[in-house]
Amino acid sequence: MSNNGNPGVTAHATTATATEQQQIKLNTTNLKSSYCNMCNANTTREEVVLNFGVNQNWDRGQGGLEVSLEHRIILSPFAAKRLAQMLNKLVGEYETHYGKLE
Repeated sequence: MSNNGNPGVTAHATTATATEQQQIKLNTTNLKSSYCNMCNANTTREEVVLNFGVNQNWDRGQGGLEVSLEHRIILSPFAAKRLAQMLNKLVGEYETHYGKLE
């Protein structure tokens, strides 16, 4: 499903439903990648908000943290649940291949 970093390349994914399989075309023309080492989340009844950023304090001995928030993703609770399931599966596969994360 990777586009190997080539802008504009369309990646393909397949999803299976109970009755049929669907082909999804993913257009990566405007895809941007960012490094983030920090995430926090909060929720209301209608949405889940994920904030991603970079911790600017590389020296852990310093008091306090300075985080530069870079991205905010707002999801419905249903999409957030699907994301949580996908991340749990991904981390499980990672740990099977590379060893347990502590």
